Amino acid sequence: MKNNWKQFQMGVKHGIPIALGYLAVSFSFGIMARGSGLGILQAAVMSLTNVTSAGQFAALAIIQNGAPLMEMAITQLIVNLRYCLMSCALSQKIGPDIPVLHRFLMAYGVTDEIFGVSVCRPGELHPCYSYGLIAAAVPGWTLGTVLGAVSGNLMPGNLLSALSVALYGMFLASVIPPAKGNRILMGVILVSMAASFGFTLIPVLNGISSGFKIIILTVVIAGIAAFLFPIKEETYES
Repeated sequence: MKNNWKQFQMGVKHGIPIALGYLAVSFSFGIMARGSGLGILQAAVMSLTNVTSAGQFAALAIIQNGAPLMEMAITQLIVNLRYCLMSCALSQKIGPDIPVLHRFLMAYGVTDEIFGVSVCRPGELHPCYSYGLIAAAVPGWTLGTVLGAVSGNLMPGNLLSALSVALYGMFLASVIPPAKGNRILMGVILVSMAASFGFTLIPVLNGISSGFKIIILTVVIAGIAAFLFPIKEETYES
């Protein structure tokens, strides 16, 4: 029991920086959620149950367009597919005696940042450590959403428009650093941007809903890049 509490405290400590980062990013999401017609409670529940920036922002566009639920489901599956790979990687750090219930609860909190912290944790990944990360990070994401949604009712329109740019700054901060050292990744990003812009210009394609645009571009461009530029596995001799 003492070790469980120690692991939980360590997880909370390591999760506080994540929570502070989430607070800033989800603030923009809360503003955009209010602009999309969601209530404060709806936006908060969405953040609490999803905890995924890319998936939630994509969902807002689909909600605004009144797209069918199937389109929403497929979009979320593709946008969030990386979490399945992260969970598989983390499962290798979980002891074989950990019950399935713990594994499900730990999977709820798998995000890019929590995965990064967890995978670098030496030794086996303790469930209570993951719960500490979740206990710090998820409230930060949800609270930021609530604050942004509330501010959307109080701030003037020109200030809200300025704050909405923070979302695009977050995406640039996510893609530019890894792309600077990888020409292939830079090429994929530029092609994706050009293709997305082309969808808005070509008469036949601009009628496709935003959700299916994400699905088509993600599957086609990522598939072509994976075929043309496969990542070779390195082999190590003992």
